[in-house]
Amino acid sequence: MSQVKNYIFAILLLISFNTSAQDSIQDDPEAIQISIDYRIDQAQSDMDNSDYFNAQKKLEEALKLAEKIDNKKSIGIIYSKIGKLHYIFEELDEAIKSLIKANEVQRFAKDDINLAETYKTLGNVYSSKKDFKQALDYYKSSKSLFEQEDLDEFVAEVLLYEGKTYIALKDNRHARIQLDKSIALANRYDLNKILSSALINKGQALGNVENIDEGLSTATKGLNIAKDNQFNNVLNNGYRVLSDLNYKAGNYQKAHEYLLKHTELTDSLITLKRNNLSQEKRIQFLIDNQTEYQKEQAADLEEKKEEISLSKLTTILSIALITILSLLTLSLYKNNNIRLKTNNMLHKKNGELIIAKEKAELASKTKANFLSTVTHELRTPLYAVTGLTSMLLDEDPKPSQVQHLKSLKFSGDYLLTFINDILQINKIEANKVEVEPEVFNLKKKMTNVIAALNNSALDNNIQIHLSYDNDLPKNFMADQLKISQILINLVGNSIKFTKDGDIWVRAYKLEKKDDIYTVRFEIEDNGIGISQEKQKLLFESFSQGSIQINRKYGGTGLGLSIVKGLIEILKGKIYLESELGKGSKFIFEIPLKYSEEVEKQKKEEYFKDINELELSNIKILVVEDNKINQMITKKILNKMKLYCEVVDNGEEAVDMVKTQNYDVILMDIHMPGISGLEATKIIRTFNKEITIFALTAVTLEDKMQEFDEAGFDDIISKPFKQEDFEKKLYNALIDNNKTTSA
Repeated sequence: MSQVKNYIFAILLLISFNTSAQDSIQDDPEAIQISIDYRIDQAQSDMDNSDYFNAQKKLEEALKLAEKIDNKKSIGIIYSKIGKLHYIFEELDEAIKSLIKANEVQRFAKDDINLAETYKTLGNVYSSKKDFKQALDYYKSSKSLFEQEDLDEFVAEVLLYEGKTYIALKDNRHARIQLDKSIALANRYDLNKILSSALINKGQALGNVENIDEGLSTATKGLNIAKDNQFNNVLNNGYRVLSDLNYKAGNYQKAHEYLLKHTELTDSLITLKRNNLSQEKRIQFLIDNQTEYQKEQAADLEEKKEEISLSKLTTILSIALITILSLLTLSLYKNNNIRLKTNNMLHKKNGELIIAKEKAELASKTKANFLSTVTHELRTPLYAVTGLTSMLLDEDPKPSQVQHLKSLKFSGDYLLTFINDILQINKIEANKVEVEPEVFNLKKKMTNVIAALNNSALDNNIQIHLSYDNDLPKNFMADQLKISQILINLVGNSIKFTKDGDIWVRAYKLEKKDDIYTVRFEIEDNGIGISQEKQKLLFESFSQGSIQINRKYGGTGLGLSIVKGLIEILKGKIYLESELGKGSKFIFEIPLKYSEEVEKQKKEEYFKDINELELSNIKILVVEDNKINQMITKKILNKMKLYCEVVDNGEEAVDMVKTQNYDVILMDIHMPGISGLEATKIIRTFNKEITIFALTAVTLEDKMQEFDEAGFDDIISKPFKQEDFEKKLYNALIDNNKTTSA
């Protein structure tokens, strides 16, 4: 009898152990977190499908679980999404309360990505409340965090909202700047909805400054994209904008047609929103939930009945069943422990990977900052070297000095090319190179590249042959500067490694889809060729070949690395076929968009037809603390028959602009006292019309936004090319005057 009691006691212990194991699984923070993440994902899916009440229910359930385990990141995300729901329900004050809670939690948790999303939603809420300046502050905070995390796809949307807010504030200049940036990012990442909306809003901004024709063209492009992709909200705004623009242009029939479409689509969208947010739907949702609760209660009652019936089974069957369940529970408990240990190990490894990633990102940022600093320090003295050398060559030097001066200029140009190559690699690695399409003649471009390199080819007794497929059109809309750089690098590479031979440059049509041509380019030579071992590393930085080859043939070993990066940016690919001693063939394929437009002819001598009297009335202020750079800049302006006044600090520049009228200011950035950026900000407080160029050695794109916010109109990089400098001055001084007088 005592053995039976002991056996029963052991079974009761197993039952108790089973219950405690189940409770431990239910209280497992990791299991709860999985449930939280699932509810958040389902809520987002419901929001995307306009099922807002179900989304609200899932978020409330997720919030209770997140508060139970005190997961700050999840709590912040949930409050942010609840705030977005209140915004959709047009409960703006409630939305602000939820979003402020999310903001506080996310800042404490240092969850910058989701905090950026919260700031963006706050911007939308304040925009709906017509508090546009407050909205703009939140958009800027959101953009800053997204840029910090290199999330350009999200930056594009925030830039769009900034542009729309500037339009509401009637600041159309800043609206166009932000919308152009949004359009560039949307094109890069194929964000069609953002692209269509940005184009439509840019058209509105252009129309606000009486640039009606360009506004109509731009807004129509955006409307067509929205129509093709059925972006109804964007399409509705497009109809409104085009109605306004056509009315301003005097096209009253078209304005009326677009207004009718806008009114019809607005009614449809309002009806749909009312249906999704109607009080009847909310009540039906509550009734369905109550019915579901009653079903659960009925199921519980049925289970209790079954439990009572099970108690009638014999003692032996009950003991056997409990024993089997206890053994199964013990097995599950062991498996759960193994799973927890495995997950802990994975968390540890994941933490190590995150730390390694952060270190790599820090190293990358440190490298970028180092390159930016070193570039400025190198380009500033190079400005003096190349400028003074060019001036000496123009001033009839002694015959014995000419060769020395040419050698000095060659060395300066070579060093500048090397610095630019390093910068180009850095930009490509940092994904900061943007595609800038324009209409150009491809055959003419290839002919010009060959003509520019022909003297170098003749020095090596090389004939260059051009072959252009008759099935290829002449004009394309693409980034011609990057295509030129690719061709110059590849043809120049063939020239370096070929002597007494031939180079063939070919362009073929591979395929055509709509107006997109896939063009195959071939650059083939019969030079020294490349071994199989060298081909594997050929497109890596600083891996042109051996040190002896670099010294014998010249070059930095960066050209082919730049070529590969640029081709990938243009969504193309590159191949190599080569045999040692027989020659090499570089093949690359890129998509090009056909254009019916004809390329525009560029002016070469900008001030040639301007009389001296007109030029003498132009006043230029040069702000530069380096005496050598002052002399060089003044000499270059004098050669163009332009005259200037020079000051060597920002404070004096501000005082001069207050008392005198200038047409252009050439402003250095790094100066003692207040910097060029600060001086420009001060000048913009009392003079917004004067043209101000940043005269600087800094060229990295991450400085462009800083210059734009300070109020600069453009940047002239040191050391600058005479033609580029002259062109920018001509556009600022002459073209603007013509436009104003017209």
